[in-house]
Amino acid sequence: MSGGIGGKLTDRAIKAFVAKAERGKKLADGGGLHLFITPAGGATWRIKYRIDGKEKIYSIGVYPAISLAVARVELSEVKALIRENKDPVTQRRINRAEISASSDNTFEAVAGVWLAMKQKEWSAGHYTKSARAFERDIYPAIGKLPIASITPAIVAKAVEDIHKRDVLETATRILQHLNGVFRYSQAKGLCRDNPALPAREILPRKKDTGRMPALLDYAALGDVLRRADMARLSPSVRMAHRLCAFTAMRIGNVVNAEWKEFHLDDDQPVWIVPRAKMKVTSRPIDHRVPLCPEIAAELRQWQNVLGGKGYVFPSPAGGKHIGRESIEKVYRVTLGLNGKHSPHGWRSSFSTLARDNGTARDVVELALDHAHDNEVARAYDRGERFDERVKLFQWWGKQLAAAQRGATIIPLKTKAA
Repeated sequence: MSGGIGGKLTDRAIKAFVAKAERGKKLADGGGLHLFITPAGGATWRIKYRIDGKEKIYSIGVYPAISLAVARVELSEVKALIRENKDPVTQRRINRAEISASSDNTFEAVAGVWLAMKQKEWSAGHYTKSARAFERDIYPAIGKLPIASITPAIVAKAVEDIHKRDVLETATRILQHLNGVFRYSQAKGLCRDNPALPAREILPRKKDTGRMPALLDYAALGDVLRRADMARLSPSVRMAHRLCAFTAMRIGNVVNAEWKEFHLDDDQPVWIVPRAKMKVTSRPIDHRVPLCPEIAAELRQWQNVLGGKGYVFPSPAGGKHIGRESIEKVYRVTLGLNGKHSPHGWRSSFSTLARDNGTARDVVELALDHAHDNEVARAYDRGERFDERVKLFQWWGKQLAAAQRGATIIPLKTKAA
């Protein structure tokens, strides 16, 4: 072995040693640090050390990419580990594993797993909206950060930036999702705390607006139907409004409806909505909506106009279908019903008036596809009480048609459950 000792190695001596390239030779700098000529002829910095009485070699890197000064810094760090009775080679493997884990466990990676898990529970529309919100508002801000390194201040800043766009509802919903991602991370041992919890203080408390506005008497509902008929609406919006009223379906299902879901020529016309499109995706069967004669006849006429393929309410602007906002605006602006009634309000009207008519609660809940109170009830009602739902929607159609004409049907009372 040749060269300086005790940290006395010089750049000139190193260059002369490397120029000879005598394979297997070492040039020592002291303290175990030396330059070694590999069998391939390259030069690499190594540190010889002992731990637990065993001699080991710690490789630093190749020369000249690793300079003498950098190699000496590495030597001091290795010696510090040895003084703590830590094996430098083992510790390096641990550090690399932690770095790799941090890379795999970025917020974006973990959120992707969480969203994939939630996709099985959510409707397709809700999942798509949530995934897009993360891509638009969260991933650019914190997506690349290791999830264990994210602090409450970082989350609060991301949420605050969303709220600055004056979209409190969006910011609140995204914060709820952030809480879900961090709770999942805690359960998986990827982070200790949930940094999304304190961020709630960034957002103002949402005013309690109560339930969705809805009219609950037949005369007022008939007035809505009459005024909508007289209003200047696009044919698609007008028909979508009618379908909301006569089926009490969610507006998202209405605007997204496709002709292949409608069976208008069956003895009992029915709208079969794929379970994946419904808000409650856990039930094992698609949702069947019996169509009363009044709306079934209107749908047949509408089908003759459009040809019966694709979306039931295609967008005149060239998109796939009309948006829910186009219908909501009719209620809010055109009909002046802001705070009084909405497309979703038909569900409340239907539910309240059906129960007042003596219809069993379970029949109404099944008709609206609400989640059951417990799994036993859900299993019992699987595919059951459809005939009662048919009668219910036939009654509802007659009531609305009569209300639109200004008349009133005196319903027959049924036994409540």
